Amino acid sequence: MLLMSNSKPNDLNQSSASARIGLVLFVIYVLLYAGLIGIVLFRPELLSTRPFGGVNLAIAYGMGLIGAAFLLAIVYMIACRIVEGSPASRQAASPGVVGKKQHRD
Repeated sequence: MLLMSNSKPNDLNQSSASARIGLVLFVIYVLLYAGLIGIVLFRPELLSTRPFGGVNLAIAYGMGLIGAAFLLAIVYMIACRIVEGSPASRQAASPGVVGKKQHRD
């Protein structure tokens, strides 16, 4: 809490929204990874099948997990930029001034 005490309310809203987005994407990745672990534990013979042009399922699933991690990282980056640039967050950043930039002299 000590680090958050110097933050503006708008920063806290953005960081909590970013944290929620990150948590959802993390849960998605954990479910994908749990799928691989489930196959390893309960149906290991499936990993030796070659459904994708000669590459076995173990390699394809592993590469898919790596690709999913990159894709989820890109989704997180875009989602956080949308949250930071939303009209509600811009309005909260400058209360009392609607649609104008504040200038300090």
